[in-house]
Amino acid sequence: MLFARTLDTNKGKVKMIRIAGVMLPENKHSVIALTYIEGIGLSTAKKILKTVGVREDQRLNKVDQLKIEQIRQIVEKQNVVEGDLRVEISNNIKRLKLINAYRGLRHTKNLPVRGQRTKTNARTKRGKKITVGSGRKKAAEKT
Repeated sequence: MLFARTLDTNKGKVKMIRIAGVMLPENKHSVIALTYIEGIGLSTAKKILKTVGVREDQRLNKVDQLKIEQIRQIVEKQNVVEGDLRVEISNNIKRLKLINAYRGLRHTKNLPVRGQRTKTNARTKRGKKITVGSGRKKAAEKT
């Protein structure tokens, strides 16, 4: 594969490695840098680095080119990442909606899917609070 090893910007101050279409920062620990790829979390990153034989606390710019290429091959061959992962997730949600599953209906109504309460909380999913009514007592009640 023909990938650029580094991308120099700002007169060589920022160097980055490209794996699975994501620019990884070289100045971070290798285990943290791998988590920048969508679909790779901390535990998966640790397994990949253990397979290749790279220490977790080693910075990515200290890892040699051969090890970087091995990491790239493992990520692209054994893991569903980035665009493919997004497509797979959206297809799963479309399937749930199509078969009218309960989870699909919750996705359609833009409500929490996994059983959380909605009387209070769930503001992230439901959006900003909308006040119903004027917020004061009616004039007729006062007299």
